[in-house]
Amino acid sequence: MIQNFIDKHFYHLFVFTYLIGLVFYGTIGFDSIDEICAMILLLMFIFVTFKTSGWYVNKTFITVICIFLFYLIYSIQIGSNSKPAIISDFIIQFKPYLAFFCVFYICPKFSESQKNLLKDIIYVIWGIMIIIGSISIFKPNIFVHTVGHVAYFAAIITSTALVFLFCSKNTQKEKFIFLLILATGLLSARSKFYGFFVIAAASTLFTRFICDNIKFSFKTISLATVCIAIMLALSWQKMVMYFGIGGSIDNISKDFIARAMLYKTSIDVFTDYFPFGSGFASFASYPSGVYYSDIYAQYNIDWVAGINKHNYSYIADTYYPCLAQFGVVGVFLFALFFLYIFKKALSLYKQSQQDKHFIIPFLIIGYFLIESIADATFTSHRGFFIMMLLGLTLSESKHYIQTTHIKQYNHD
Repeated sequence: MIQNFIDKHFYHLFVFTYLIGLVFYGTIGFDSIDEICAMILLLMFIFVTFKTSGWYVNKTFITVICIFLFYLIYSIQIGSNSKPAIISDFIIQFKPYLAFFCVFYICPKFSESQKNLLKDIIYVIWGIMIIIGSISIFKPNIFVHTVGHVAYFAAIITSTALVFLFCSKNTQKEKFIFLLILATGLLSARSKFYGFFVIAAASTLFTRFICDNIKFSFKTISLATVCIAIMLALSWQKMVMYFGIGGSIDNISKDFIARAMLYKTSIDVFTDYFPFGSGFASFASYPSGVYYSDIYAQYNIDWVAGINKHNYSYIADTYYPCLAQFGVVGVFLFALFFLYIFKKALSLYKQSQQDKHFIIPFLIIGYFLIESIADATFTSHRGFFIMMLLGLTLSESKHYIQTTHIKQYNHD
Protein backbone atom coordinates (compact mmCIF):
# COMPACT_ATOMS: atom_id res chain seq x y z
CA MET A 1 0.00 0.00 0.00
CA ILE A 2 1.36 3.39 -1.03
CA GLN A 3 0.49 5.07 2.30
CA ASN A 4 2.48 2.47 4.26
CA PHE A 5 5.45 3.05 1.97
CA ILE A 6 5.23 6.81 2.55
CA ASP A 7 4.83 6.54 6.33
CA LYS A 8 7.76 4.15 6.74
CA HIS A 9 10.32 5.74 4.45
CA PHE A 10 9.47 9.34 5.19
CA TYR A 11 9.88 8.67 8.90
CA HIS A 12 13.41 7.42 8.26
CA LEU A 13 14.17 10.46 6.10
CA PHE A 14 12.73 12.81 8.72
CA VAL A 15 14.81 11.35 11.57
CA PHE A 16 17.92 11.30 9.37
CA THR A 17 17.41 14.94 8.37
CA TYR A 18 16.84 15.93 12.00
CA LEU A 19 19.98 14.21 13.28
CA ILE A 20 22.46 14.53 10.40
CA GLY A 21 20.99 17.51 8.57
CA LEU A 22 20.39 19.63 11.69
CA VAL A 23 21.65 18.46 15.09
CA PHE A 24 25.08 17.22 13.93
CA TYR A 25 25.29 19.35 10.79
CA GLY A 26 27.91 21.72 12.23
CA THR A 27 29.77 18.86 13.92
CA ILE A 28 30.10 16.70 10.82
CA GLY A 29 30.74 19.63 8.51
CA PHE A 30 29.16 18.05 5.40
CA ASP A 31 27.48 21.08 3.84
CA SER A 32 25.56 19.24 1.11
CA ILE A 33 23.51 16.99 3.41
CA ASP A 34 20.35 19.12 3.07
CA GLU A 35 20.63 18.97 -0.74
CA ILE A 36 20.86 15.17 -0.54
CA CYS A 37 17.80 15.05 1.74
CA ALA A 38 15.97 17.38 -0.64
CA MET A 39 16.78 15.11 -3.58
CA ILE A 40 15.51 12.03 -1.71
CA LEU A 41 12.32 13.88 -0.78
CA LEU A 42 11.84 14.98 -4.39
CA LEU A 43 12.26 11.40 -5.64
CA MET A 44 9.72 10.24 -3.06
CA PHE A 45 7.34 12.97 -4.23
CA ILE A 46 7.75 11.93 -7.89
CA PHE A 47 7.23 8.25 -7.02
CA VAL A 48 4.04 8.98 -5.10
CA THR A 49 2.77 11.24 -7.88
CA PHE A 50 3.15 8.49 -10.49
CA LYS A 51 1.59 5.92 -8.16
CA THR A 52 -1.41 8.14 -7.44
CA SER A 53 -4.35 7.93 -9.81
CA GLY A 54 -4.98 11.16 -11.65
CA TRP A 55 -1.48 12.52 -10.88
CA TYR A 56 -3.04 15.14 -8.63
CA VAL A 57 -0.61 17.85 -7.48
CA ASN A 58 -1.35 20.75 -5.15
CA LYS A 59 -2.32 23.75 -7.30
CA THR A 60 -0.46 26.14 -5.02
CA PHE A 61 2.73 24.09 -5.50
CA ILE A 62 2.28 24.26 -9.27
CA THR A 63 1.89 28.03 -8.97
CA VAL A 64 5.08 28.29 -6.87
CA ILE A 65 6.99 26.20 -9.43
CA CYS A 66 5.78 28.45 -12.26
CA ILE A 67 6.83 31.57 -10.32
CA PHE A 68 10.32 30.20 -9.76
CA LEU A 69 10.64 29.15 -13.41
CA PHE A 70 9.60 32.68 -14.42
CA TYR A 71 12.32 34.18 -12.21
CA LEU A 72 14.82 31.66 -13.59
CA ILE A 73 14.09 32.71 -17.17
CA TYR A 74 13.97 36.38 -16.15
CA SER A 75 17.38 36.13 -14.43
CA ILE A 76 18.97 34.48 -17.47
CA GLN A 77 17.36 37.04 -19.75
CA ILE A 78 18.71 40.08 -17.85
CA GLY A 79 22.05 38.36 -17.13
CA SER A 80 21.89 38.78 -13.37
CA ASN A 81 24.96 36.53 -13.08
CA SER A 82 26.52 33.54 -14.83
CA LYS A 83 24.20 30.62 -15.60
CA PRO A 84 25.83 28.28 -13.02
CA ALA A 85 25.34 31.00 -10.38
CA ILE A 86 21.70 31.54 -11.37
CA ILE A 87 20.91 27.81 -11.30
CA SER A 88 22.69 27.41 -7.96
CA ASP A 89 20.66 30.22 -6.40
CA PHE A 90 17.47 28.89 -8.00
CA ILE A 91 18.00 25.59 -6.17
CA ILE A 92 18.82 27.29 -2.86
CA GLN A 93 15.82 29.64 -2.97
CA PHE A 94 13.40 26.90 -4.07
CA LYS A 95 14.53 24.33 -1.49
CA PRO A 96 12.36 25.44 1.47
CA TYR A 97 9.22 25.50 -0.69
CA LEU A 98 10.12 22.06 -2.05
CA ALA A 99 10.43 20.77 1.52
CA PHE A 100 7.01 22.03 2.54
CA PHE A 101 4.94 21.20 -0.52
CA CYS A 102 6.46 17.73 -1.11
CA VAL A 103 5.73 16.69 2.48
CA PHE A 104 2.29 18.29 2.47
CA TYR A 105 1.48 16.49 -0.80
CA ILE A 106 2.65 12.97 0.13
CA CYS A 107 0.86 13.48 3.48
CA PRO A 108 2.84 11.12 5.76
CA LYS A 109 1.55 9.96 9.13
CA PHE A 110 3.62 8.80 12.11
CA SER A 111 2.40 5.96 14.31
CA GLU A 112 2.41 6.24 18.11
CA SER A 113 5.43 3.92 18.32
CA GLN A 114 7.31 6.08 15.81
CA LYS A 115 6.46 9.21 17.80
CA ASN A 116 7.53 7.59 21.08
CA LEU A 117 10.89 6.62 19.57
CA LEU A 118 11.30 10.15 18.25
CA LYS A 119 10.52 11.54 21.73
CA ASP A 120 13.22 9.30 23.23
CA ILE A 121 15.70 10.70 20.71
CA ILE A 122 14.56 14.22 21.58
CA TYR A 123 15.17 13.70 25.31
CA VAL A 124 18.73 12.56 24.56
CA ILE A 125 19.42 15.52 22.27
CA TRP A 126 17.85 17.90 24.79
CA GLY A 127 20.14 16.55 27.51
CA ILE A 128 23.19 17.11 25.30
CA MET A 129 22.05 20.66 24.47
CA ILE A 130 21.52 21.47 28.17
CA ILE A 131 25.11 20.46 28.88
CA ILE A 132 26.46 22.51 25.95
CA GLY A 133 24.30 25.50 26.85
CA SER A 134 25.34 25.37 30.50
CA ILE A 135 29.04 25.24 29.61
CA SER A 136 28.55 28.23 27.27
CA ILE A 137 27.86 30.44 30.30
CA PHE A 138 31.55 30.12 31.18
CA LYS A 139 32.98 29.24 27.75
CA PRO A 140 30.98 30.92 24.94
CA ASN A 141 33.16 29.29 22.27
CA ILE A 142 31.75 25.86 23.15
CA PHE A 143 29.09 26.34 20.44
CA VAL A 144 31.76 26.57 17.73
CA HIS A 145 33.51 23.41 18.95
CA THR A 146 30.34 21.33 19.32
CA VAL A 147 27.41 22.34 17.08
CA GLY A 148 29.32 24.73 14.81
CA HIS A 149 27.68 28.07 15.65
CA VAL A 150 25.45 29.67 18.26
CA ALA A 151 22.75 30.10 15.58
CA TYR A 152 22.83 26.34 14.99
CA PHE A 153 22.35 25.75 18.73
CA ALA A 154 19.28 28.02 18.79
CA ALA A 155 17.85 26.29 15.70
CA ILE A 156 18.44 22.83 17.19
CA ILE A 157 16.58 23.81 20.36
CA THR A 158 13.73 25.38 18.38
CA SER A 159 13.34 22.35 16.12
CA THR A 160 13.68 19.87 19.00
CA ALA A 161 10.96 21.63 20.98
CA LEU A 162 8.63 21.81 17.97
CA VAL A 163 9.18 18.14 17.10
CA PHE A 164 8.41 17.21 20.72
CA LEU A 165 5.17 19.20 20.54
CA PHE A 166 4.32 17.46 17.28
CA CYS A 167 4.80 14.06 18.93
CA SER A 168 2.76 15.05 21.97
CA LYS A 169 -0.86 14.19 22.76
CA ASN A 170 -1.77 17.82 23.34
CA THR A 171 -1.76 17.65 27.14
CA GLN A 172 -0.94 20.59 29.44
CA LYS A 173 2.04 18.67 30.85
CA GLU A 174 3.50 18.22 27.38
CA LYS A 175 2.98 21.89 26.58
CA PHE A 176 4.96 22.73 29.71
CA ILE A 177 7.77 20.36 28.66
CA PHE A 178 7.72 21.98 25.19
CA LEU A 179 8.29 25.42 26.75
CA LEU A 180 10.94 23.95 29.05
CA ILE A 181 12.85 22.52 26.08
CA LEU A 182 12.49 25.81 24.25
CA ALA A 183 13.74 27.74 27.30
CA THR A 184 17.10 25.96 26.89
CA GLY A 185 17.62 28.16 23.84
CA LEU A 186 17.79 31.21 26.10
CA LEU A 187 21.31 30.03 26.93
CA SER A 188 22.28 31.07 23.40
CA ALA A 189 21.93 34.70 24.58
CA ARG A 190 20.48 35.65 21.19
CA SER A 191 18.05 38.56 21.33
CA LYS A 192 16.08 37.10 18.43
CA PHE A 193 15.51 33.93 20.43
CA TYR A 194 14.25 35.97 23.39
CA GLY A 195 11.62 37.52 21.13
CA PHE A 196 10.68 34.14 19.68
CA PHE A 197 10.32 32.64 23.16
CA VAL A 198 7.86 35.40 24.11
CA ILE A 199 5.74 34.54 21.06
CA ALA A 200 5.98 30.80 21.84
CA ALA A 201 4.89 31.24 25.45
CA ALA A 202 2.00 33.54 24.50
CA SER A 203 0.72 31.32 21.67
CA THR A 204 1.01 28.15 23.76
CA LEU A 205 -0.76 29.58 26.80
CA PHE A 206 -3.45 31.46 24.86
CA THR A 207 -4.01 29.27 21.78
CA ARG A 208 -7.79 29.08 22.09
CA PHE A 209 -8.06 32.77 22.86
CA ILE A 210 -5.95 33.72 19.82
CA CYS A 211 -7.82 31.43 17.43
CA ASP A 212 -11.25 32.37 18.72
CA ASN A 213 -10.46 36.09 18.54
CA ILE A 214 -8.28 36.15 15.45
CA LYS A 215 -10.20 39.14 14.14
CA PHE A 216 -8.95 42.60 15.06
CA SER A 217 -10.50 43.16 18.46
CA PHE A 218 -9.32 45.33 21.34
CA LYS A 219 -8.14 42.29 23.31
CA THR A 220 -6.12 40.75 20.47
CA ILE A 221 -4.57 44.10 19.51
CA SER A 222 -3.67 44.72 23.16
CA LEU A 223 -2.09 41.27 23.54
CA ALA A 224 -0.16 41.65 20.29
CA THR A 225 1.02 45.12 21.31
CA VAL A 226 2.33 43.85 24.64
CA CYS A 227 4.18 40.94 22.97
CA ILE A 228 5.73 43.22 20.33
CA ALA A 229 6.76 45.73 23.01
CA ILE A 230 8.50 42.98 25.01
CA MET A 231 10.21 41.67 21.87
CA LEU A 232 11.49 45.14 20.93
CA ALA A 233 12.74 45.77 24.46
CA LEU A 234 14.67 42.50 24.44
CA SER A 235 16.19 43.03 20.99
CA TRP A 236 16.63 46.83 20.91
CA GLN A 237 20.36 46.78 21.54
CA LYS A 238 20.95 44.37 18.64
CA MET A 239 18.73 46.45 16.33
CA VAL A 240 20.86 49.49 17.10
CA MET A 241 24.02 47.52 16.29
CA TYR A 242 22.62 45.93 13.13
CA PHE A 243 20.85 48.86 11.52
CA GLY A 244 22.08 51.99 13.22
CA ILE A 245 18.69 52.87 14.68
CA GLY A 246 18.95 56.18 16.46
CA GLY A 247 22.12 57.07 14.57
CA SER A 248 23.85 56.67 11.22
CA ILE A 249 25.79 54.00 9.38
CA ASP A 250 28.99 55.53 10.74
CA ASN A 251 27.91 54.68 14.29
CA ILE A 252 27.44 50.97 13.58
CA SER A 253 30.02 48.52 14.87
CA LYS A 254 32.40 47.32 12.14
CA ASP A 255 31.20 43.76 12.87
CA PHE A 256 27.71 44.70 11.61
CA ILE A 257 28.51 47.23 8.87
CA ALA A 258 28.11 44.63 6.09
CA ARG A 259 24.58 43.72 7.17
CA ALA A 260 23.59 47.38 7.50
CA MET A 261 24.97 48.17 4.04
CA LEU A 262 23.04 45.28 2.52
CA TYR A 263 19.81 46.62 4.02
CA LYS A 264 20.55 50.16 2.90
CA THR A 265 21.53 49.13 -0.63
CA SER A 266 18.57 46.76 -1.02
CA ILE A 267 16.26 49.78 -1.05
CA ASP A 268 18.09 51.11 -4.11
CA VAL A 269 17.97 47.68 -5.76
CA PHE A 270 14.21 47.47 -5.17
CA THR A 271 13.81 50.88 -6.80
CA ASP A 272 16.18 50.43 -9.74
CA TYR A 273 15.00 46.92 -10.63
CA PHE A 274 11.27 47.50 -10.23
CA PRO A 275 9.13 45.38 -10.16
CA PHE A 276 10.82 41.94 -10.51
CA GLY A 277 14.16 42.65 -8.87
CA SER A 278 17.76 42.09 -9.88
CA GLY A 279 17.42 38.33 -10.45
CA PHE A 280 18.93 35.16 -9.01
CA ALA A 281 22.52 35.26 -7.67
CA SER A 282 22.74 39.03 -7.92
CA PHE A 283 22.40 40.39 -4.38
CA ALA A 284 22.66 39.21 -0.75
CA SER A 285 22.59 35.50 -1.64
CA TYR A 286 25.39 32.96 -1.25
CA PRO A 287 25.95 32.38 -5.01
CA SER A 288 26.20 36.15 -5.50
CA GLY A 289 29.36 35.94 -3.39
CA VAL A 290 30.83 32.73 -4.78
CA TYR A 291 30.18 33.91 -8.36
CA TYR A 292 30.80 37.50 -7.35
CA SER A 293 27.99 39.71 -8.65
CA ASP A 294 28.71 42.97 -10.48
CA ILE A 295 25.93 44.65 -8.53
CA TYR A 296 28.16 45.25 -5.50
CA ALA A 297 30.54 47.38 -7.55
CA GLN A 298 27.57 49.03 -9.27
CA TYR A 299 26.36 50.33 -5.89
CA ASN A 300 29.89 50.94 -4.61
CA ILE A 301 29.74 48.54 -1.66
CA ASP A 302 32.38 46.08 -2.91
CA TRP A 303 34.87 47.66 -0.51
CA VAL A 304 32.95 46.60 2.60
CA ALA A 305 34.57 43.79 4.62
CA GLY A 306 32.36 40.73 4.40
CA ILE A 307 30.80 41.61 1.05
CA ASN A 308 33.82 42.10 -1.18
CA LYS A 309 35.22 39.72 -3.75
CA HIS A 310 37.93 38.33 -1.47
CA ASN A 311 35.81 38.16 1.69
CA TYR A 312 32.09 37.57 1.12
CA SER A 313 31.38 35.82 4.42
CA TYR A 314 28.57 38.27 5.31
CA ILE A 315 26.86 38.43 1.93
CA ALA A 316 24.25 35.79 2.86
CA ASP A 317 24.14 36.74 6.55
CA THR A 318 20.56 38.01 6.34
CA TYR A 319 17.50 37.18 4.25
CA TYR A 320 15.28 40.24 3.80
CA PRO A 321 17.82 42.13 1.62
CA CYS A 322 17.96 39.01 -0.57
CA LEU A 323 14.31 39.63 -1.49
CA ALA A 324 15.59 42.52 -3.62
CA GLN A 325 16.49 39.80 -6.13
CA PHE A 326 12.74 39.26 -6.62
CA GLY A 327 11.62 42.89 -6.41
CA VAL A 328 8.44 44.23 -4.84
CA VAL A 329 6.52 41.44 -6.58
CA GLY A 330 8.70 38.90 -4.79
CA VAL A 331 8.14 40.57 -1.42
CA PHE A 332 4.39 40.42 -2.00
CA LEU A 333 4.58 36.73 -2.97
CA PHE A 334 6.79 35.93 0.04
CA ALA A 335 4.24 37.51 2.38
CA LEU A 336 1.41 35.80 0.50
CA PHE A 337 3.00 32.39 1.04
CA PHE A 338 3.09 32.83 4.82
CA LEU A 339 -0.46 34.17 4.78
CA TYR A 340 -1.46 31.01 2.87
CA ILE A 341 0.20 28.86 5.55
CA PHE A 342 -1.46 30.81 8.35
CA LYS A 343 -4.93 30.55 6.83
CA LYS A 344 -4.44 26.84 6.04
CA ALA A 345 -3.27 26.10 9.59
CA LEU A 346 -6.11 28.10 11.15
CA SER A 347 -8.69 26.37 8.95
CA LEU A 348 -7.38 22.89 9.80
CA TYR A 349 -7.12 23.75 13.50
CA LYS A 350 -10.76 24.86 13.65
CA GLN A 351 -11.71 21.42 12.34
CA SER A 352 -9.29 19.33 14.41
CA GLN A 353 -9.34 21.44 17.61
CA GLN A 354 -5.83 20.19 18.36
CA ASP A 355 -3.81 23.11 19.73
CA LYS A 356 -0.50 21.86 18.33
CA HIS A 357 -1.91 21.96 14.80
CA PHE A 358 -2.06 25.75 15.12
CA ILE A 359 0.83 26.42 17.51
CA ILE A 360 3.51 24.73 15.38
CA PRO A 361 2.69 26.48 12.05
CA PHE A 362 2.15 29.79 13.85
CA LEU A 363 5.53 29.56 15.58
CA ILE A 364 7.31 28.45 12.42
CA ILE A 365 5.99 31.53 10.62
CA GLY A 366 7.09 33.74 13.51
CA TYR A 367 10.46 32.00 13.65
CA PHE A 368 11.24 32.64 9.99
CA LEU A 369 10.02 36.24 10.07
CA ILE A 370 12.25 36.98 13.08
CA GLU A 371 15.28 35.01 11.91
CA SER A 372 15.19 36.60 8.45
CA ILE A 373 16.09 39.95 10.02
CA ALA A 374 19.68 38.90 10.58
CA ASP A 375 20.09 35.36 9.24
CA ALA A 376 19.42 33.41 6.08
CA THR A 377 17.81 30.57 8.07
CA PHE A 378 14.93 30.24 5.61
CA THR A 379 17.16 28.96 2.79
CA SER A 380 19.61 27.05 5.01
CA HIS A 381 19.71 23.45 6.23
CA ARG A 382 17.83 24.64 9.34
CA GLY A 383 15.05 26.12 7.24
CA PHE A 384 14.79 22.94 5.16
CA PHE A 385 14.10 20.73 8.18
CA ILE A 386 11.66 23.18 9.75
CA MET A 387 9.73 23.43 6.48
CA MET A 388 9.54 19.63 6.42
CA LEU A 389 8.08 19.77 9.92
CA LEU A 390 5.58 22.39 8.79
CA GLY A 391 4.36 20.15 5.97
CA LEU A 392 4.22 17.17 8.34
CA THR A 393 2.13 19.08 10.90
CA LEU A 394 -0.46 20.17 8.36
CA SER A 395 -0.50 16.62 6.98
CA GLU A 396 -1.22 15.17 10.41
CA SER A 397 -3.97 17.73 10.87
CA LYS A 398 -5.62 16.50 7.65
CA HIS A 399 -5.26 12.86 8.73
CA TYR A 400 -6.74 13.64 12.14
CA ILE A 401 -9.76 15.41 10.62
CA GLN A 402 -10.38 12.57 8.16
CA THR A 403 -10.09 9.91 10.87
CA THR A 404 -12.34 11.83 13.26
CA HIS A 405 -14.99 12.30 10.60
CA ILE A 406 -14.90 8.59 9.77
CA LYS A 407 -15.29 7.66 13.44
CA GLN A 408 -18.17 10.09 13.83
CA TYR A 409 -19.82 8.66 10.71
CA ASN A 410 -19.44 5.08 11.96
CA HIS A 411 -20.76 6.05 15.38
CA ASP A 412 -23.83 7.70 13.85
